[in-house]
Amino acid sequence: MPLFYERKQLVTPGDLLAEDDYVAGDNTYKDDGKIYASRIGLVDYEARKVHVVALKAFYVPYVEDTVIGKVAEVTTGGWIVDINAPYFAMLRASDVMDRPFKPETSDLPSIFDVGDLIIAKVVDYDRTRDPLLTVREPGLGKIMRGQLVEITTTKIPRVIGRQGSMVSMIKRETGCQITIGQNGLILISGKTPEDERLAVMALHKIEEESHTSGLTDRVTEMLRKEKEGVEHA
Repeated sequence: MPLFYERKQLVTPGDLLAEDDYVAGDNTYKDDGKIYASRIGLVDYEARKVHVVALKAFYVPYVEDTVIGKVAEVTTGGWIVDINAPYFAMLRASDVMDRPFKPETSDLPSIFDVGDLIIAKVVDYDRTRDPLLTVREPGLGKIMRGQLVEITTTKIPRVIGRQGSMVSMIKRETGCQITIGQNGLILISGKTPEDERLAVMALHKIEEESHTSGLTDRVTEMLRKEKEGVEHA
């Protein structure tokens, strides 16, 4: 029951990863008892499951995901939102407005206009329809301030960390509020531009080194050194 690559080795589509009794996981497929990579990425193993952590991948929506999107179009019934996926999402006007929605009298661009950034949640999605969004929960709605950082969607779990350890550490060290979109967009809002700069540095380091171990400690050390340098300047 051989494996042909060590964990964290780079593989490309078509590379033979394992054979016999192994199970094909994410970004792999099985053919005639052999498992092959279907995307470029880093191979990994979980028990008898073989999967590939894609280095570059588009976002696939799931119900309950928090996403950050840009309004692409205002329609008579709501807003079409770019959520960094292969398809646009829909935010219905009836979901946003407290009063009964009347297309002929409601001024939708005054609520969200083309180019506006919003934080929303996916409430419905399947292969037969585009994702449906809501902003009817605390913390959702139009983004008024902060910096937006985009990273590869497959790196989002690394940004969050085990039980939220990584993102909690970044918040603590920088004093920034951080809203993570599962679609690879992250909103950073700090008290000062310097605080936001530190948080952005941390996110970029995580994306570049997500495949390595001991990352939380290295990011923590980097942030503390940066803060000491600013204080001594």
